[in-house]
Amino acid sequence: MKKSCILFFIILINCAGFAQTELKGTMGINFLSVPSMQDYINENYAPSGSLLGTFSSAIIFTGEAGMFLSKSFELGIELPYQIYSYTENVGLGQYELAYNSVLPSVMAYYVLMGDGYNFKFGGGAGVRFVSVTESKKWQGTDEAFNAFGFGGLLRVEANTALAENVYANLGLDMRYDINGEPEDNEGKTLINNVQNENVNFDTFSLGVKLGISYLFGVSN
Repeated sequence: MKKSCILFFIILINCAGFAQTELKGTMGINFLSVPSMQDYINENYAPSGSLLGTFSSAIIFTGEAGMFLSKSFELGIELPYQIYSYTENVGLGQYELAYNSVLPSVMAYYVLMGDGYNFKFGGGAGVRFVSVTESKKWQGTDEAFNAFGFGGLLRVEANTALAENVYANLGLDMRYDINGEPEDNEGKTLINNVQNENVNFDTFSLGVKLGISYLFGVSN
C-alpha cells in the first residue's frame, strides 16, 4: 500500500512538471451519413428532384478542456453540440425535421511539439444525447423524440501560435455514433411506413473545424 502511494505521488510530481492546461472553442461543419433517416425523408417527404444525398451538412460547436501530462501526451474532455435540420414544402404544407446532438467525449492525444506550432493525433469516446423533433404544419403536429447512445471519434489537428499562449487550430474529425431509435414520452418511435421499419439515427460523419485555444500553466 505504501509503495503504491509513493508511486502515485511520483507520477503526480512528474506530471506537475508539465502541468499545462488548454481551453479551446471551435466551430465547424460535419458531413453526416444517417442512412435510415435519409431514407425516411426521401421516401416520404422529399420531392423527387431534390432527394437527400449520402451526406448532409450539420453545424457543430465544441468546447474542450485538456491537460498536457507531458510534451507528447494530452488528456481532455470535449462537449460538442451538433445541429442538423431539414425543411421542405410538401404541397400540403411545410415539413421540418431537426436532429440535434450533444456529444461529450473523453479525449487522448499524441502531440508533436514545434516552435510556435503543434500537431495532435488522437481520439476519444463517450455517451451521446440525441433530440429529434418533427413538425408537420398541415396537420398542426409537433413531436419530440429522444435517445441515449454511444460513439467514438478520431481526430487530426494542427495548431499555430497567434500570440503568447494563444493558438489557432484546424481539425479534421471522423465519427461514428450509435444513437438507436429515438422515442417520445410514450415510447413511440418514428416509423418509415414505406419500409415498415423504425427510423434509427446511427451516424457516420466527417468534419472540419476551426477554433482558438489558450494555454496556461507550467511547461518546464
